[in-house]
Amino acid sequence: MRSVRARAALGATLVVALALAAAGLAVLLVLRANLTDQAGLQAEVAAREVAGQLALGVPYDRLETGDEEDHPVQVTDEDGRVVAVSKDLEAISGTGTDRVTRSPAPTPSPTAEDGDDDDDDDGTDGPDPARGEVSTDDPDFANGTATVDGDRADYRFASVEATNAAGLTLTVHAGAPLAAEQRAVGSVRGAMLTGLPVVLLVVAGVTWLVTRRALRPVEGIRREMAAITASEDLSRRVPEPGSHDEVARLARTTNETLTALEASVERQRRFVADASHELRSPIASLRTQLEVGAAHPELLDVTGAVADTVRLQAVAADLLLLARLDAGERPGTALLELGALVREEVSQRTGDRIPVTVSVPEEAGGLEVTGSRTQLARVVGNLLDNAERHARSAVAVAVRAEGGGVAVEVTDDGDGVAEAERERIFERFVRLDDARTRDEGGAGLGLALARDVAVRHGGRLTVTGAGERGARFTLWLPDAR
Repeated sequence: MRSVRARAALGATLVVALALAAAGLAVLLVLRANLTDQAGLQAEVAAREVAGQLALGVPYDRLETGDEEDHPVQVTDEDGRVVAVSKDLEAISGTGTDRVTRSPAPTPSPTAEDGDDDDDDDGTDGPDPARGEVSTDDPDFANGTATVDGDRADYRFASVEATNAAGLTLTVHAGAPLAAEQRAVGSVRGAMLTGLPVVLLVVAGVTWLVTRRALRPVEGIRREMAAITASEDLSRRVPEPGSHDEVARLARTTNETLTALEASVERQRRFVADASHELRSPIASLRTQLEVGAAHPELLDVTGAVADTVRLQAVAADLLLLARLDAGERPGTALLELGALVREEVSQRTGDRIPVTVSVPEEAGGLEVTGSRTQLARVVGNLLDNAERHARSAVAVAVRAEGGGVAVEVTDDGDGVAEAERERIFERFVRLDDARTRDEGGAGLGLALARDVAVRHGGRLTVTGAGERGARFTLWLPDAR
């Protein structure tokens, strides 16, 4: 089954069917046990009535057995011979013997003394001293059948022992009909078999409708996602139901995913457009200079051509590194001493217009981090390039331990960055309108690249003011330990 509604309805129906079947079986067993116990109690009462007569010395042929059809009676002696049966009993089973006729030589039954005078020698009335007893033990029960006057039926038999006045132990088997129990069990079973399909149909229908109603928002989400896929319009959103259940949370999560995807695609589009613009300018300038040089060699601006080539190379390198970072490239795991890396990077800068002051503590061994040496060197270089472009007279670099990590501060005495713009400058290809970023050297990628590398190394890159003027860029990376 490919439908969730069908599977849910089928599963609920099967569970209810099993539960009802188990409950119905338990009810039938309890009902049958109770009715059987009631029949056994009736059989015991009938058997004890006959046993009481035997204990009082009533002759076998004068026993009162009550209604023979309701309570068939069979009496046997110690040797299993039948000494008495109820009237019209034609067949019996379940009592130990199936004989229903008296034995040819039955054991003589005790009788009361002959004569009309039952008085004692002193002339007073009293009980007969020659009297038997009825066993007080729990009777034995068994199910069987009996045929009375041509009608065969099932009975519950109770067996009670009695001792007559002659000391002979007799067993009375008396039965009670099980017809009421069979009718009651049959009626209940029939009602269950009739009602079970109806209940299951109701359960299946209700489950189908409830599941359909619950999954209706999911179908709406699916249709909208299919439409978004077909139209490629990431500005659309799936409908969010007013409920607070799992489906509503799914819709909200889907919309959040679409929002993030839309922002990512938009950033990618802006990145491609800005990258194309940044590459087109130096390429066009370089081509113009080369075409002029080809036509008029004496007018070739070699210095300008070299500068444009260097700028083009730097932009291409930054774009390549950003593409690798966006693709999920993991930082390296090399152990780096950050103070030594900063000194090395500063020492290689020979064309700076302002000398860079370096401050690294003497215990530089505790300033170790893990990561990619090339990428971290690029971060330091980009921060220094940015400071050189905007500083008036001083650029300083300081390395120190801070908060379980290592901090590198690059400070300049330029115009600084307005507080409202301190996050924007880390966006790709962003150039602010003030004099700080209106320069010919930057393409708006250096700071964005530096922050991406810092974040991927588990650190952060922030900018604050440096005293009355200037800017302080702080790179923090977790300690290697």
